[in-house]
Amino acid sequence: MPRPYPPEFRQRALDLVRSGRPVPEVAHLLGIAESCLYRWKKQDLTDRGLESGSSRAGSAELVAARQKIRDLEEENKILHKAAAAVQEAVPPKDRYRLVAELHADGVRVRQACYALGVSTSGFCDWQDRAPSARSIRRAWLTGLIGQVHDASYGTYGQPRVHAELQRAHGLVVGRNTVMLLMRRAGLSGLPLGRRAKRVPAQKTVTDLVKRQFTADGPNRLWATDITGHPAREGKVCCCVVIDVFSRRVVGWSIDTAQRADLATNALGMAIDSRRPSPGAIIHGDHGTQFTSWAFTTRARNAGLLPSPGTVGDPYDNAVVESFRGRMQTGLLNRQRWRTRVARMRSSSTSRASTTAAGATATSAGYRR
Repeated sequence: MPRPYPPEFRQRALDLVRSGRPVPEVAHLLGIAESCLYRWKKQDLTDRGLESGSSRAGSAELVAARQKIRDLEEENKILHKAAAAVQEAVPPKDRYRLVAELHADGVRVRQACYALGVSTSGFCDWQDRAPSARSIRRAWLTGLIGQVHDASYGTYGQPRVHAELQRAHGLVVGRNTVMLLMRRAGLSGLPLGRRAKRVPAQKTVTDLVKRQFTADGPNRLWATDITGHPAREGKVCCCVVIDVFSRRVVGWSIDTAQRADLATNALGMAIDSRRPSPGAIIHGDHGTQFTSWAFTTRARNAGLLPSPGTVGDPYDNAVVESFRGRMQTGLLNRQRWRTRVARMRSSSTSRASTTAAGATATSAGYRR
């Protein structure tokens, strides 16, 4: 198939013909067929409106219109397939919402209802219908969940929000409902930090808890551990004692080093404030602070039974591990602390204001 002549060559030939030179002479000069040049001349007269016929501009518009019609037909087929999938997956009430959104964008109600497979009368009835009690309650719950989330400075996730609604507000609501409403509202809690490397657990014969973090009453099972928080002046160490029954911090101590007196002071504060009965258990790890003579003697003098867990296994002390992980993620690690004093004040305030609902929800995921 011969290649078409370029537009510049064609325009040059037509200019020579318009200047008065005969067609055979121009065709012989340019080396083209006379019939081809006659067609060019006739098409040029048609384009300029001097003769009747279809111009090249009209032909281009016709080709573009045909291509647009083809594209619209393909889009229509795709939309029909998508509408069929929507009808199978989306309930009618949600499709009514889609019709309302399309109508707000300028689409006719009848066409939107036909495409989504719902009736026009059903859509009109849905618009005039008053909100159901379920939708009203969910709207109210969404607002309350937002308040709880804001009060936690955006740190609470679904478990802790659910616990707060149940314990602090006395509401009966399911976990899945809270999860759904938080997802729709775009709310989420802060994730935990990087997980520490697991060390193979070493069994011990003195473990009296064995990961059963439940108690029949207060002051029967305590858990303790030490954590460190960096500041620009240096590290701040904190030891807490948590009552497993209520998940409340019953004793704490803050210092600049992880010595035995740090753990002993926290235990002493818990003993002085709670006065536990003989036979209560104080559960920690195999750190030198909790196996020291001072800590062990202070516990035994108060009638407590020390219970160290396995080595390198955070699940054996999940109550405290969960508490300090949430405290660091939600409060302490969210800003840089200039002095140890500011860090200590923040740690003390956090431990003193710990509620049973938040701590229970935090440690629930570690129970076995």
